[in-house]
Amino acid sequence: MKSPICAMLGIDFPLLAFSHCRDVVAAVSRAGGFGVLGATGHTLESLETELAWIDAHVDGKPYGLDVLIPENLATGGAKGLTRASIMDKVPPQHRAFVGELAEKHHFSLPPERPDSDAPAPFDPNLALAMLDVAFRHPIKLIANALGVPPQAMIDMGRERGVPVAALVGAKEHALRQVDAGVDILVVQGGEAGGHCGEVSTMVLVPEVIRALEAQGKRVPILAAGGIMTGSQMAGAMAMGADGVWTGSVWLATPESECSDVFREKMVEATSRDTVRSKSRTGKPSRQLRSAWTDAWEGPNSPGPLPMPYQSLISEPAIRACDIAAQKGDPAARDMVTYFVGQGVGLVDQVRPAGQVVQDFKLEFAEAMERMMGLVES
Repeated sequence: MKSPICAMLGIDFPLLAFSHCRDVVAAVSRAGGFGVLGATGHTLESLETELAWIDAHVDGKPYGLDVLIPENLATGGAKGLTRASIMDKVPPQHRAFVGELAEKHHFSLPPERPDSDAPAPFDPNLALAMLDVAFRHPIKLIANALGVPPQAMIDMGRERGVPVAALVGAKEHALRQVDAGVDILVVQGGEAGGHCGEVSTMVLVPEVIRALEAQGKRVPILAAGGIMTGSQMAGAMAMGADGVWTGSVWLATPESECSDVFREKMVEATSRDTVRSKSRTGKPSRQLRSAWTDAWEGPNSPGPLPMPYQSLISEPAIRACDIAAQKGDPAARDMVTYFVGQGVGLVDQVRPAGQVVQDFKLEFAEAMERMMGLVES
């Protein structure tokens, strides 16, 4: 394909796959797409291990790395913060509320480690250090979510000839990102899983393109949000996108990091079974609606804490209920959730990641044939 994304990344089909699972990243890149590993949650040591594994299993195909460096944190992005130091600031009523949920839904919370010197969640300094690790590997893209990448990240990419991508959820964000020097915009609609805005992909993509053209600016655009099929990919590119950024579709693969219970719930879910909630990270993120998200919106909720504090109480609890659900407890199963977009309603089976790429290609080609048929004489 003649997309500028293909030229920039050295690929033939502009399908980018964000995943926290190295197996998905490698499988997608091998199949002709472009896998992007989510680095959030890794240590420097574990990231080195993951990237070395991908290098050994990607057959020389290109891949990238996604970090999460929020512009605005309740901690102000101060240096030297640890999980222990910020856990001290979590109010007792929030701890108690999670404890009540654990008792009601039959899972045991792991013991806290008050002496933990692990970095605080979403630590921007750790994210930049991860890029140092990443550049010891042949990565072909670095991406950032939740705001304009720090100048240091943009400089690192330019020095190494690696494009820098950034996610945007509004046209104003897109203009700021281009002014800051990003190379690729991931224009993500509110249908998307994870952190997202409120404007739909169908509206946002052409709105961003129009805003950039009005100022005489143009950078390659990846459409994101709810895209689960090759025909949707064709539709996004008909609107002016140069490719697509996908995430939720890869959760319904046996390689993905989520549990079998969550994959079962994905197959069962409709497009109305997701909710945009602060209950996981402290910022609005779309996830599968569950007893967890309902509880935090209920009358007894103390209200979600701002990022990064909410993650300190949500992540251990959600992991623990996942374990209990895997053992067959229905009360725990009601709590199981994960970041997923409204496209979950299009999931009707679990497929290998490589097969998903091939299906995207076939569906894209069929959609293009239909469109060309509309204008044939």
